[in-house]
Amino acid sequence: MKERLAASYWLHESHYTALSSPTVTERRRAAMERFEAEGFPTVRHEDWKYTPLKKILKEDYALSSPFSAQDDAEPIEFKDIKRYLVNDIDCYRVVFINGRYSAWLSETTHQGFDVCTLGSAWKKYKDQVEPHFGRLTETLGATVQLNTALAWDGLYVRVPDHVTLDKPIQALYFTTGDQPMFTQTRSLILLGEGAKAEIIERHQSLTSSASWTNAVDEVFMGAQSHLHWVKLQHDEASAALTQHSVIEQKRDSHATVHTISTDGKFLRNNLDFKLTEPGAESRMFGLSLADGQQLVDHHTRVDHLAPHCTSRENYKGIFDGQSNGVFNGQIHVHVDAQKTLAFQENDNLILSEKASIDTKPQLEIFADDVKCSHGCTVGQLDEDALFYLRARGIQRKEAQALLMLAFAHDAVADIQHPSLQAKLHRLIGNKLGVDMSAVV
Repeated sequence: MKERLAASYWLHESHYTALSSPTVTERRRAAMERFEAEGFPTVRHEDWKYTPLKKILKEDYALSSPFSAQDDAEPIEFKDIKRYLVNDIDCYRVVFINGRYSAWLSETTHQGFDVCTLGSAWKKYKDQVEPHFGRLTETLGATVQLNTALAWDGLYVRVPDHVTLDKPIQALYFTTGDQPMFTQTRSLILLGEGAKAEIIERHQSLTSSASWTNAVDEVFMGAQSHLHWVKLQHDEASAALTQHSVIEQKRDSHATVHTISTDGKFLRNNLDFKLTEPGAESRMFGLSLADGQQLVDHHTRVDHLAPHCTSRENYKGIFDGQSNGVFNGQIHVHVDAQKTLAFQENDNLILSEKASIDTKPQLEIFADDVKCSHGCTVGQLDEDALFYLRARGIQRKEAQALLMLAFAHDAVADIQHPSLQAKLHRLIGNKLGVDMSAVV
């Protein structure tokens, strides 16, 4: 597969050149050369020790690209995607189908700020895209290099200084078709000084055929900017997602990311924060609900590069069946990052004998005036608490669901929209096999 991907790039390199500047073209070329040299990671790579890509590499994927023929056999209408939206929130909407932008299903804007696609930004705002595309991801692993080489579209957001987006953005990536599909998506978010934005993102397969989305996001946050990003990962059992998001924060900026992973065959989330100026704060919340033979992997890294910065992360996992979970959280406090506050927690429930979680919280501290903590727990449902609920007339299944919902609460508590909260509770309830409206 590596050879086929490389051949596709070199065959169409002239087309990619037309989509970008010479500087970006050179970055693409260098990324493909790095991917050819490294190949896909294996379990011999430390970061992929518990996450074997061979589970998804065995498929014979069709490669989604801007140069392949458009498949019009299964047109997508609004009724086909309606249930995947958070309909009670007035939002901008950016929709992609097999990696291609769907203008018919989207609502974008250029009125005072830009909410559109990276593909259109290449044409309209090349001077904004060129300094940022690939700058944060140059040294990252092979899947990111593959994306840098091959991706041509995804979400583009630019919010000028002291401007607040008047409504959230829903970014939806759909996969269709009757053959396995491999899609690259790329997002670029630029927030000016004091700017504010909110994003609700979902990757969703509309077919039972195998799909693999390889997504990369680069986010640049100016001083005193705010970003709230909710990632909903509730996909088909045949779908795989690898996503690497890198967020660079300037002075007194605030970023919050929720990653809710409930369904999908293979989910790998990398989330990297770079706190480059004093006062920056990052918050990460994650929830994994896995059963069957699902694999859900969260890798986080926070680089404290400046003094007086704060990071907080809280990841919860519930694993049943033969599912596997992975959590690897790194906090790196650099030598000049005095007065750092960094807190990390990973708590997990194991509901069956064949489910497992590999968890590895890490601290690397090179400054001497900091407050840092990390920890992890792995356990089962509290039988005393379960007995207490049963004694009050609550059926065992509902009692278990209540305990698991309470356990998961921290991962969704900071989401402000009641309708989004309700949607997440329904997704969690469906996963736990209960009607949450009857027990909450």
